[in-house]
Amino acid sequence: MESLNYQPYLDKLIGFASAEDRKQDLVSAKAEYFRLTGEVHEDDKSFEMRMASFLDWFLFDRQSPANGRTPAQEYYELVSKDSAPEDAAIFRGFTETRHGLFEVRKFGKAMLRLRDLYFATDYDVTERRNVAGLEKGDVIEARLIPFGGHLLFSAASLYHPREGIKAIVKEVKRRRKKEPDRDPREIVWECARMALKVERYRQIAVEKIYDFESRKL
Repeated sequence: MESLNYQPYLDKLIGFASAEDRKQDLVSAKAEYFRLTGEVHEDDKSFEMRMASFLDWFLFDRQSPANGRTPAQEYYELVSKDSAPEDAAIFRGFTETRHGLFEVRKFGKAMLRLRDLYFATDYDVTERRNVAGLEKGDVIEARLIPFGGHLLFSAASLYHPREGIKAIVKEVKRRRKKEPDRDPREIVWECARMALKVERYRQIAVEKIYDFESRKL
């Protein structure tokens, strides 16, 4: 358990993905991501978390316009042949992260059981820290990283307010049934925009912001 630290390996991937010849692509990706999830400002409470979320998306999800691969896929292909098998497995894990909206189902010893709301798949996430404020039934946006036979949280997790959970769950079910061909990531991004509005507009009821039917805000 003490050795469950993927950060040194992630730092290598970050260094690769942010090399000088990729700087312009990084700028373009940043603009693209915040168009999807809501433009963030330095004085926003969630600024650092959302920047970490962008980095996750850029490394693990965003396919390069040049070659159609994510930085994680590129780096794994680059180092897998020359790396020790255990290191190659870690970098392969970076190509297999899971991201989405998750419901907290169960707390165990150094573990949380999460259910992917859209795909109804359960995951046991290793977490030794006491996750303050998190309760059974809560909904979070999170990224799960395979590492050393475990699933670990990335640095970016967004907690959605409890007043919005009913609407989120209802909308996920509706899209899964009525719009099965729609990209499941869209509701993750939409909820991220709503959470940002909750953060900024305290005078507006959460239920009015998490209103998928009217889209008035």
